[in-house]
Amino acid sequence: MKSRPTDPTRLDVVAFARRGGRLDGELPPGSLARLEACLSAPADAAMAPVRWHAAGEVRAGVGGEAEVWLRLRADGVVPLQCQRCLQPLAQPLAVDRWFRFVATEDEAARLDEELDDDVLVWSRAFDLVALVEDELLLALPIVPRHEACPEPLPLPVADADDPAPAHPFAELAALRRAGPAGRDD
Repeated sequence: MKSRPTDPTRLDVVAFARRGGRLDGELPPGSLARLEACLSAPADAAMAPVRWHAAGEVRAGVGGEAEVWLRLRADGVVPLQCQRCLQPLAQPLAVDRWFRFVATEDEAARLDEELDDDVLVWSRAFDLVALVEDELLLALPIVPRHEACPEPLPLPVADADDPAPAHPFAELAALRRAGPAGRDD
């Protein structure tokens, strides 16, 4: 009997982990709307497909209780705008994380405070694609920029007719040089 393919948008996490399941996929441009909405790239720049891999396993926990774990790996390249030179930037993103799954929100909240592990609540219809998108959003740089900008940054050109702007602290410096003269003590 042939088993039907596993739907990554409706994954039974516990069953997946118990059978040591593995899933691979590729998300085409346009399928990650929240991520694409965060991209600050020119309109003609397109996002490349995102490749992902998930593996489930059950580990023996403290007291012999079974723990459900999922490893998620994803990578792709997103178009951003360099905040230094304002030119397009192809930003690689990579995710490699383990998630522990528990039965209730209360247990997840308690373990989240006690452990450094990422703890999620399992369901029979867990959206793995949404998790991939969440993790890619978290992997975005706060300030995207080239390590070395491809072109030198443009310098402002001084207009010959405009006088040079006064230094903002010139008056303060003049008062400091004048000293305490003129003060009534």
